[in-house]
Amino acid sequence: MSKRIFGIKNCDTVKKALTYLESHNISYEFHDYKKLGIEASKIKEWAKIVPLEKLINSKGPTYRNLSEEDKEKLKTISTAIAVMQANTSVIKRPLIENMGKIILGFNEDEFNLYFNK
Repeated sequence: MSKRIFGIKNCDTVKKALTYLESHNISYEFHDYKKLGIEASKIKEWAKIVPLEKLINSKGPTYRNLSEEDKEKLKTISTAIAVMQANTSVIKRPLIENMGKIILGFNEDEFNLYFNK
């Protein structure tokens, strides 16, 4: 089964991850948040594997531009989902799903370990 990569096509970190996968002949399916959005059930699924605070891209401009009320909502999964669906850039990227595991962001050494290269 191929890996599923979630992100935004024009994100530099996503581009690095995709370039790595392609250069290592690793097949993947790409899900673009901006074009396809993200289902609440998928966010819930991720939050069972990875702590919610790790799913949030708190260093990006989207997060910084959120209201204090929305930032507060990102602390609990029940309220975070709507904020994450409305502001998909606030989700850490890339997010890679593979056989029940998740890898967040791009780090070449971590990718080498994760993909056994």
